[in-house]
Amino acid sequence: MSSLILKFPPNFVRQLSNKARRNCSNIGVAQIVAAKWSDNSSSRCLSAAAAAKAAAAAASASPAIVQESVVTGVNGAVAEGQEREGDVQDLTNKLTYDSFLSSDGSLAIHAGERLGRGIVTDAITTPVVNTAAYFFKKTAQLIDFKEKRHESFEYGRYGNPTTVVLEEKISALEGAESTVMLASGMCASTAMLMALVPAGGHIVTTTDCYRRTRMFIESFLPKMGITATVIDPADMDSLKKALNEKNVSLYFTESPTNPFLRCVDIELVSKLCHEKGALVCIDGTFATPLNQKALALGADLILHSATKFLAGHNDVLAGCISGPLKLVSEIRNLHHILGGVLNPNAAYLIIRGMKTLHLRVQQQNHTALRMAELLEAHPKVRHVYYPGLSSHPEHEIAKKQMTGFGGVVSFEIDGDLHTTAKFVDALRIPYIAASFGGCESIVDQPAIMSYWDLAPAEREKYGIRDNLVRFSFGVEDLKDLKADVLQALASI
Repeated sequence: MSSLILKFPPNFVRQLSNKARRNCSNIGVAQIVAAKWSDNSSSRCLSAAAAAKAAAAAASASPAIVQESVVTGVNGAVAEGQEREGDVQDLTNKLTYDSFLSSDGSLAIHAGERLGRGIVTDAITTPVVNTAAYFFKKTAQLIDFKEKRHESFEYGRYGNPTTVVLEEKISALEGAESTVMLASGMCASTAMLMALVPAGGHIVTTTDCYRRTRMFIESFLPKMGITATVIDPADMDSLKKALNEKNVSLYFTESPTNPFLRCVDIELVSKLCHEKGALVCIDGTFATPLNQKALALGADLILHSATKFLAGHNDVLAGCISGPLKLVSEIRNLHHILGGVLNPNAAYLIIRGMKTLHLRVQQQNHTALRMAELLEAHPKVRHVYYPGLSSHPEHEIAKKQMTGFGGVVSFEIDGDLHTTAKFVDALRIPYIAASFGGCESIVDQPAIMSYWDLAPAEREKYGIRDNLVRFSFGVEDLKDLKADVLQALASI
């Protein structure tokens, strides 16, 4: 019986811990399953049956025989001089995730992992590949890489196997051809704008949006000759006017928006923009891929601050952009130049966090809706902003394009800056912090947290009143959150 040879990606053994290497030498490589390493997600499909067969065959071999591992390139080609016909067993097949996973919850857990990864052991969890560079065995292999006959990431800024798993997971949830991960949500936004809007170009955005995004559009893009039209999220007449009068390259907004949770009609906006040759990018951070499928609604790109709901544990910074391979590649190419690389340890934390994404979002959707209804009926609350309420200006749009309304509720206290601060300080469960979307509830007073450097009159231009509160509901029990909010309201 000839010895079984499994294919391993470059540097595989070096990336195992000392303990893991000792274990591998003890149990034999029968328990290490390596999938073909390729940027093509369909080529990464790992057959569980084939893997089991390989393990059984290896286990039946004499334990005194140490089986040989063949180091291959990213494309799975065996190094020159090492290939022996008939000795290499292909552990891949043509399974796709949609052939056996029918729900977003299952995709969030298994996509990018269950059918094979760039580097695969018998571990259930995806390994973290901490490397700054990838080596070439010989100069000839390097030349093959430069002339595109051999695949490699080459350098840590250009890719990482752990990060690729995360990108494939998000692509599966969004129904996208490709996803690129970046170091933060703002890194994703700025790279996207610089990559897709030409010098002297024009964009359309909305009045309600994350302040740092607005600052980049108003202060930095003009340095590249890029101008912007800013419209109300619901003002389709102004959008049509801009598309007719300006050479618009891109429409970019959030939906829901920050902090008033306005919703744009993604299907209508996409139709209008595409008729004039403009691209549409939606920041879906507040929605998550579970509540809203922007690409299916017609958007060209979907962007997330993965720091928030995707990671979900308030312990990592990241951003991502998903869409057609051609557009994402343009952004990725600029990203490779600018940097802003996601650390593979952060990628692992997001992979782990996404395994409970559907559970967390379901709980947060439920809690936020119940709390929005409670707040709207409370005499010490002037107004509530939440797309799940019939009083929300885009409630019908939200119902049409969202399956859940998210875990964030904004509302105005019946009082001034100090009364509102007293309410915030009286809360016992949420942290006062600048983020949202995590397991822990978070609350902030935007006039102080995000706009304190502006005078009240300046803040008012953006609709930011002193009594505005943004509350991100975590996964705590609804009963506890309700009691905490009610006692805080009673204190003012």
